[in-house]
Amino acid sequence: MNMIVCIKQVLDPEAPPASFKVDGARNEVLQPPNVSLVVDPYSAFALEAALKIKDTQGGKITAITLGANLLRSVVKKSLSLGADELILLEDEAFDGGDSWSTAYALAKAIEKIGEYNLIFCGREDAEWNAGQVGSAVAEMLAVPSVTLAQKIDVNDGSAVVRRRTDDGYEVVEVSLPALITVSHEIGQVRYETIKGMMAAKKKEPLVWKPADLGVDPARIGAKGRHARMLRLFQPVREGRCEYVEGATPEEQGVNLALKLREEKIIM
Repeated sequence: MNMIVCIKQVLDPEAPPASFKVDGARNEVLQPPNVSLVVDPYSAFALEAALKIKDTQGGKITAITLGANLLRSVVKKSLSLGADELILLEDEAFDGGDSWSTAYALAKAIEKIGEYNLIFCGREDAEWNAGQVGSAVAEMLAVPSVTLAQKIDVNDGSAVVRRRTDDGYEVVEVSLPALITVSHEIGQVRYETIKGMMAAKKKEPLVWKPADLGVDPARIGAKGRHARMLRLFQPVREGRCEYVEGATPEEQGVNLALKLREEKIIM
């Protein structure tokens, strides 16, 4: 069983919202000084799905990540958790892409890897929450895809997937090779072990440049964007407090009801 997991390095989504600042002129999120980079939580669930299959059936897991100036201490976490190989698509040319140009680069890397049974992606990423890359990769590779997986059982030549729906779940069977996007219901992400961290230190990731993939430079990163950011801003939230007066609790209740009706909150 050869499995590929797409992972991503992101700003820690657990950081206080006030830490994040936006450059409105350039439509960019600025790097907060005290916020660390981490493995995207949704990517971690995708890796956990692959590790569960490896635990029971064996196989090889190759992790792929894309970007510029990738922190080895972050991206190598996939190795310490149990991935067998790490490939970095690392170049300034890959930076600033949208869902489409990111999916194109990942698809070309997966084509270069060649042999695979399953590709795993997170249901979305914790930065933009678009949830488009996984499905786009599947389309480009011409393989079937299943989204929002909660549970995955692999049989001979197929996978049975329980996937989340708006009002419950459904069970589908898909032939392999296939791509599956994984939801957080897959289960708790395992912790790193000392043995795993020591093994990861001895492994060096493969670094692939655009030329190694044979990609069209005009179709990756910022140059390959199909979507154009018109405006990126932080919403301003303002609160207003008004005290309802009254000589007695009963009078206060009546005045409150009248005020709510005036504001059209109640009829």
